[in-house]
Amino acid sequence: MKPPQATLPVPAPQPPPARHDHEPVLDLAVPVFNEETDLEPSVRRLHAHLRESFPYPFRITVADNASTDTTPLIAARLADELPEVEWIRLAEKGRGRALRAAWSRSSAPVVAYLDVDLSTGLTALLPLVAPLLSGHSDLAIGTRLAPGSRVVRGPRREIVSRCYNILLRCTLSVGFSDAQCGFKAVRREAAGQLLPLVRDSEWFFDTELLVVAERAGLRIHEVPVDWVDDPDSRVALVSTALADLRGIARLGRALARGVLPRRPGRLAVPAAVTALAQLLLYAALRPAADAQVANALALLICWVAGQTVFGLLPLPALATRLALTAGSLAALRHTVPGAGLRAELAVLAAARLSLVLARSAFGRNRTGSAAS
Repeated sequence: MKPPQATLPVPAPQPPPARHDHEPVLDLAVPVFNEETDLEPSVRRLHAHLRESFPYPFRITVADNASTDTTPLIAARLADELPEVEWIRLAEKGRGRALRAAWSRSSAPVVAYLDVDLSTGLTALLPLVAPLLSGHSDLAIGTRLAPGSRVVRGPRREIVSRCYNILLRCTLSVGFSDAQCGFKAVRREAAGQLLPLVRDSEWFFDTELLVVAERAGLRIHEVPVDWVDDPDSRVALVSTALADLRGIARLGRALARGVLPRRPGRLAVPAAVTALAQLLLYAALRPAADAQVANALALLICWVAGQTVFGLLPLPALATRLALTAGSLAALRHTVPGAGLRAELAVLAAARLSLVLARSAFGRNRTGSAAS
């Protein structure tokens, strides 16, 4: 019979001991919550694989998310038996919280994580880490949605995953293909820059980390993986999906306000091109359409083209642009009922210019506040 959970003695995790002749190059976190069944066989399998095929010193850090079963006892025993295994215990749940704690304490050049069910084929570990060790990339992610990946999972999870990543591309203009594959690695310097900017501490942590990294101009390497879905997954799809939608909305608002970092050197040219294209399209559409219809169509066409070529403008920013230009046209029509095409184009150009100046001023104010 399983012992009462409240009476389980939980040993205190110890500080990382000096167990290696050389410091680990890779610190691989395994976040867990109530995984007493899978934890030991998975960690032993992972440890054996790294011992046999990983050419660098490594550490496996089991990050216990406030488990209430025998998970902490098993983690402590594994840390005693296996020289490259350590464990930490958190007082609160949350995968993002566990990864933040494990990565923040590590001194390894590369920090990473994978799910305890080992759904991802372990042969992808070295290809995941290699571009970070070489300095080619700052982050590396496993992807189940790229050519070369092989995935075994039910249609429900397949549809949810694909729809989620399509939603990210449409709303946040991301360039990576798979936000939530539980198989990621980060250079420690990049993790130190990114972790203070990531607010989420649960399942949306992965997505937010990648969005912020991409906006900051960090290089993200994708590795196609073999993936076999765990039928006993603890992820609650509905509550997780709702939390993800709230996270997307929060990041969308941050992008619209210019709070998140901008992609270095990539925004000025597309903004000028789309502004000119909008005015030309408006002039072409105006003879056959109402001013508001022509403006909305011109913006929509520019947005679709911009997504395809540059992938830069999220939906909240498009909505702001539409509201400003539509309001400017309405104000012109109200004050000068007989205004012609030239006046409309001038008003649209002024509206776009005012938006650019407002964002520029907001950015300077933020920089000045940060500097002071």
